[in-house]
Amino acid sequence: MTISVPRGTRHSNRQSSILQSSLPPVRSLRPHTSLAPLFGCGSPRCVTLKYPLVPDMPARVSEAIILRTYPFQEADLVVSFLTRDLGKLRGVARRARRMKSRFGAGLERLSRVGMFYFQRETRELVSLDSCELISSQFALASDYTIGVALDYIAEVSEQLLPPAEPNERFFRLLIAVLEYLRERQERGVWQAVSYFSLWAVKLSGFLPELRVSRESREIAGEILHTPIGQLADKEWTKETAADLRRFLVRTIEEQIEHRLITAPMLEAT
Repeated sequence: MTISVPRGTRHSNRQSSILQSSLPPVRSLRPHTSLAPLFGCGSPRCVTLKYPLVPDMPARVSEAIILRTYPFQEADLVVSFLTRDLGKLRGVARRARRMKSRFGAGLERLSRVGMFYFQRETRELVSLDSCELISSQFALASDYTIGVALDYIAEVSEQLLPPAEPNERFFRLLIAVLEYLRERQERGVWQAVSYFSLWAVKLSGFLPELRVSRESREIAGEILHTPIGQLADKEWTKETAADLRRFLVRTIEEQIEHRLITAPMLEAT
């Protein structure tokens, strides 16, 4: 068995350095063993495995975040997922809608998984084999506002990210924001949404001059220079930096050329 591990990408941008973290060494991976040691917090990566049973199609396992699923045929799903190493991919999960699916709850939106899949250069869709759940957002589903916020984060990520274009900083952004929400839950929802929205636009490369209030510009400056877990400990309400969020939503919608479905739902909570 040949195992190759791509090296991580270094970024010189000072503002984006807050999304970087030290990475433990990657160990060898045997098929059908636990992925937890490989995909621990802050670790890379993708491992390329060459299975002799499928010589013309390399099998991969990548750390990934599920963005969206679409029904396909009678029992299948088309899954859009963001990998740490290869960017956003789409694949078919066969029989994923059946009760006894080998994917289990791993395909819920914004679940963090180790995804096993087969990829051919001549095909747009990869073939999903199975996944191992690393962390999920199931515990947050009981709060309506947080649930809509998660839908918003998934929709923005799905719409902004181009296919098959690596963006490890965006991957790290999602992990940081989701971990923050799990720790603070309803007390941190508006900080998380504001933080994610600003960095999503920044990392996508089209952040314009901020035409917002002075208070919101100061908040934006703090967000761009501070890890989310180290933001000033102050009470945020829906009104805090609301004009900043509206400005960022308009910027996103201009870029994707259509309206976001979840943005008005979130502001109406």
